[in-house]
Amino acid sequence: MTDVRIATLEGVYTSVIHDVMRAMGRRNFTLPPRIAPLQPETVLTGPAFTIEGRIDETADAHQTLLDWTGLLSQAKAGHVWVSQPNNQSVAQMGELSAETLHRKGVLGAVMDGGLRDANFILRLGFRCWRTFHTPRDVVGMWRPTAVDRPVMIGECLINPGDWLHGDRDGMVVIPVEILDEIIERSVAAMQTESLVRKAILGGTDPQEAYLRHGKF
Repeated sequence: MTDVRIATLEGVYTSVIHDVMRAMGRRNFTLPPRIAPLQPETVLTGPAFTIEGRIDETADAHQTLLDWTGLLSQAKAGHVWVSQPNNQSVAQMGELSAETLHRKGVLGAVMDGGLRDANFILRLGFRCWRTFHTPRDVVGMWRPTAVDRPVMIGECLINPGDWLHGDRDGMVVIPVEILDEIIERSVAAMQTESLVRKAILGGTDPQEAYLRHGKF
């Protein structure tokens, strides 16, 4: 079922999903614009596997590597790696980590933090969202505090299994319990948009097209 959802949503614009959720009265479901795609021409969509952590400058390098490789071991295939690292100083994704997750079948990574080895990741094709780039990594600097637990990114609460959907315009978070409804409504909204576009290109006044179809 997840594969069907992914196949459907890869053809749906993030802006359409945003408008559908806004019309349903939903709030605080758009990730902050500081989190941007490394590959803006791609769509990243799928359920969240969540990680949270913090800087610990007293941490032992060996322990931080054990912690990090333990996270990689727990990552779930068919999910999006979602990290709230609570810092803007070290990278949360790099060459070996991206390669490992990609081989495990992880769909991509969304981090309210940094990324390194960008050229390698671009060649690999592992879809990543990040806030900045740096050569600094987690070794001796960062430790996880929670795995597969709810995390906050900006004003968005992301629960494990909630759906992330992003393209060049940004990323939204869809609570898993309303996912199928959102997919159905978003597909219908895109069909309506096509009717509005066809009407305007055919010479219909844009306000008349809006009043006729209820969307613009």
